[in-house]
Amino acid sequence: MKFKKFGGTEQKVYDLIKPITDELGYYLWDVCYEKEGAMWYLRVFIDQDEGITIADCERANAPISDILDEKDPIPQSYMLEVGSAGLERELVKEEHFEVCQGDRVKIRFIRAVDGEKEIVARLIGADKEGVTAALDSGEEKHYPLEDIAFVKLYLDF
Repeated sequence: MKFKKFGGTEQKVYDLIKPITDELGYYLWDVCYEKEGAMWYLRVFIDQDEGITIADCERANAPISDILDEKDPIPQSYMLEVGSAGLERELVKEEHFEVCQGDRVKIRFIRAVDGEKEIVARLIGADKEGVTAALDSGEEKHYPLEDIAFVKLYLDF
């Protein structure tokens, strides 16, 4: 696993829309610019403590679309999608790990670690070397980033 580093188009868009999402009271979780088939998609993921509704996505979409039309940071045509980061969202940036400290997470490994392909634990923290989590037994373990496929928030239903 590697922490996501913004660059190029995603960074330009993030910098343009962050003040807008902040003003609207949303946390800008992620920006993804990717090609699917012949079409480009710009996906903006937002969050807030109360969760995100369709109305929130609509509320954020208009000013985000307006600033992107005005500043035109993307030369080709694309589809803009504004959505919720999701309940079991993937943690991809260092700040995600800071925001989610103390939350339950699912850690999936590239290969089995201590006989397990994935675990559910409480997130203690993360750094450039790895992720530290508290197991249900209370034991704290550090897992190197190179052993981790992904880390996602985990909700007990």
